[in-house]
Amino acid sequence: MGRPRRRGWSGSGADERDPQMLGRLASRLSGDRGWVPRLANGSVFGRWAELVGEEVAEHARPVSLRDGVLTVAADSTAWATQLRLLQRQLIGKLAAGLGDGVVKTMRIHGPTAPSWRRGPRHVSGRGPRDTYG
Repeated sequence: MGRPRRRGWSGSGADERDPQMLGRLASRLSGDRGWVPRLANGSVFGRWAELVGEEVAEHARPVSLRDGVLTVAADSTAWATQLRLLQRQLIGKLAAGLGDGVVKTMRIHGPTAPSWRRGPRHVSGRGPRDTYG
């Protein structure tokens, strides 16, 4: 008697108990929880080849995305230079695919030289050339 009466059917109108599309539920859940910016950041890594093109994706990969700054590692110094020249177009492509403000600037790095430093302690000097004269 003290229990409220529940309707058995939702009727002809739309109701929250009706079956819903999974994508719509996921979007509503991510919006309610404030996950939208983090999901956009993650889609940069998941959709990299689709967003920037196959040729660029073969020679460059995203490393990190923090506060709108995307760090990209290129295969060679030539590709790093080319990506720096194409930076505005790449940011435009990323904005078109992900939305404005996800990627504001890009930091592009070429390949790094091997480090001769080994172990936790290091003596400063010229490195491996030290013993040759």
